Amino acid sequence: MDDILKDKVPPHNIEAEQALLGAILLDSKRMTDVVAKLRPEKFYSLQNQLIYAALEKLNKQDVTIDSLALINELTIEGKLEQAGGAAYIASLTDVVPSAANIEYYAGIVVDRSIRRELIKISSEVKASAFEIGREGATIVDEAERKIFSLAEKNETAEIHSAKDVMIREFEIIEARYNSKDTFTGVPTGFATLDNYTSGFQKSELIIIGARPSIGKTALALSMMQHIAVERKIECGFFSLEMPYESIGMRILSQEARVPMQKIRTGRIKPADVQKIQDAAGRWYEAPLYIVDTPNMRLLELRAVARRMVVHQHVKIIFIDYIGLITSDDTKKEQWEQISDISKSLKALARELEIPIVALCQVARSAEGEEPNLAQLRGSGSIEQDADVVMFLHRDRLKEETPAQEAKIILAKQRNGATGDIPIMFIPAYSKFENSQNE
Repeated sequence: MDDILKDKVPPHNIEAEQALLGAILLDSKRMTDVVAKLRPEKFYSLQNQLIYAALEKLNKQDVTIDSLALINELTIEGKLEQAGGAAYIASLTDVVPSAANIEYYAGIVVDRSIRRELIKISSEVKASAFEIGREGATIVDEAERKIFSLAEKNETAEIHSAKDVMIREFEIIEARYNSKDTFTGVPTGFATLDNYTSGFQKSELIIIGARPSIGKTALALSMMQHIAVERKIECGFFSLEMPYESIGMRILSQEARVPMQKIRTGRIKPADVQKIQDAAGRWYEAPLYIVDTPNMRLLELRAVARRMVVHQHVKIIFIDYIGLITSDDTKKEQWEQISDISKSLKALARELEIPIVALCQVARSAEGEEPNLAQLRGSGSIEQDADVVMFLHRDRLKEETPAQEAKIILAKQRNGATGDIPIMFIPAYSKFENSQNE
């Protein structure tokens, strides 16, 4: 393969570059149609790069663009000869009859630029792969990040008129009016919480905090039961604390409403067996995908999350829990590592355009009282990076009870209100449900 590519000229189309520049010189107003998607470095020819950079400068200065103004600007910059000279610039308008196809020419220039970038990234990945001192997982993560970055760089901003906005809004309103689904995001199944948030929204980082053994995992699984089983929404779950068998046992207990202790010991009645079989059947069809790697490295988590979105089409990811993610740089202070992890998870949510829900422990000072933002364990960066922060609070049980009152404290919501949401905890199944008072 190397021998085949060795003498290949990088993808480019000089004629399209010249036609694009000629079109701008013929009708400078058409530059606004391409300026958002083009940068000088997207041109293959150095001459054309210099010419387009000068055109950009003239455009920003609101100077009427023509061949004479362009030659004058390049002369002032001392780059006229590098740009091919006055004769080359004058010839550009002869390449194209009009500016009518300027966006078509721009599309060709951008396409060839993307191909050259892909070749460059491939070469860098290949070189990295020969560096024995580097971990393969790190190289894979860098490669994925560069590919995603390339896609983002070539996204262009769109201008929407008020007319376009109003038409689109009425389409959205009409669709919601005709739909039974009242939420814009992924609904959790907790009615009051969903009314506050309208569901977990795309690109948001959601933090669920609580003291150990209060029920963070149980709350996440209760949400996932609604999302994956009832709504059939693809859901990813990173269990960094428990193996997938334990998660499966909890899931069956919640869904079948058979006490966890009975399932664990096998002391179940025939009626319970039927309940468990029915529950397993419902979960068997659920689009839930579990990863149970303990102390998973951040770069590996990001890579697996990307693959989940691409291959399993997951619409939401839960992480249990943020304190068990291993930083990419373990030499940093603990608070710096947590800060890096929270920033990375927020960036990942935006990159994948899905909500990411990360469970988090709160400080010991919250024991026995309602937790608050200051008690998020590890770093103030979590509070800063998160779009939504909620705390799970209930009293620790001193005796058996069929149900216990609990609450979700919605302490931060970047785009909405905050407040307390009453819920119920069913200890036998480690399951949270809507409060009977709702």
